[in-house]
Amino acid sequence: MSDPLVLGIESSCDETGVGIVRGRTLLTNTVSSSMDEHVRFGGVVPEVASRAHVQAIGPAIASACETAEVELSEIDAVAVTAGPGLSGALMVGVGAAKGLAAALGKPLYGVNHLAAHVAVDLVAEDVDGLTTPTIALLVSGGHTEILRIGDLVEDIELLGATIDDAAGEAFDKTARLLGLNYPGGPNISKAALGLLDGTGIPGDRKAVRFPRGLAKKQDLRDPERRYNFSFSGLKTAALREVTKAETLGADLRVADIAAGFEDAVVDVLVTKTLLAAADTGINHVVLGGGVAANSHLREVLSARCAEAGVTLRVPPLTLCTDNGAMVAALGAELVSRGIGPSDLSFAAVSSLDVDHVLV
Repeated sequence: MSDPLVLGIESSCDETGVGIVRGRTLLTNTVSSSMDEHVRFGGVVPEVASRAHVQAIGPAIASACETAEVELSEIDAVAVTAGPGLSGALMVGVGAAKGLAAALGKPLYGVNHLAAHVAVDLVAEDVDGLTTPTIALLVSGGHTEILRIGDLVEDIELLGATIDDAAGEAFDKTARLLGLNYPGGPNISKAALGLLDGTGIPGDRKAVRFPRGLAKKQDLRDPERRYNFSFSGLKTAALREVTKAETLGADLRVADIAAGFEDAVVDVLVTKTLLAAADTGINHVVLGGGVAANSHLREVLSARCAEAGVTLRVPPLTLCTDNGAMVAALGAELVSRGIGPSDLSFAAVSSLDVDHVLV
């Protein structure tokens, strides 16, 4: 089937996404976010996210079909994120997809969330398909990974990942420490630019020297640490600065801490991504995940990729965050290759390995 009509469902965290593609043409990308419901908790609460998915999934499917001007009976296949992600949230999407596929008598593809982030370039309108081989840097509230992509379906290798918090999670926790609202990433960026203290004066990124986790020379020489990340020390350093200021009664400029913290996260992400590119001989990098919206990350990664002679691809931001379009795109690729569907008995897997593209 050269141009299959595929509906994709994404529910791994706090966004309920439904996308519909025809082959490599994106027809709709409908997203319903429960982010506002998590603000008062300072981060994503799994039970709240799951309940929001239950409420949003039906209307999101109906809205997607209406926007794409297709009937459910026309769908050739259904794809759904099977993992990794929050267990309860994943179960809502997988359950809905199974019911839909069974009711329509259509094949169902349970796919990998991380591979789907890369697959979104198959349907992005601003490029002509996915470039491989590539190094993929995926950064969000739940994931921080470096992948080597030789082939989207048959050759994906996890090179490195965080050993504690994801980068987005570290942003959220540090934002709460600084008295900033969730989501932490955007608010730390605003604070770093001096947009939250009324001054408009950017923070000094060198005022506080934050540690670079697993980035010492001995770490970079160690194959087990070379591409891995750790952000727990950053949170501790931020807490230390706040506590010191409160103890000494000193003035604490949130913009300086925010700027230094942001710079430390970005520095490590970029350094290790370019190490992976150099070590593998791959001169192409793709950035994905919600933290791709961070302007400092995009600027630094772009500049350092250019210096290294590496091309950088950042999809449109609506396709970087969790969405159904990426799931539908990966599903359509599997159908087009003649790969058989998942068995309807498959389960959601919160810690699904990246090389398991289809469950």
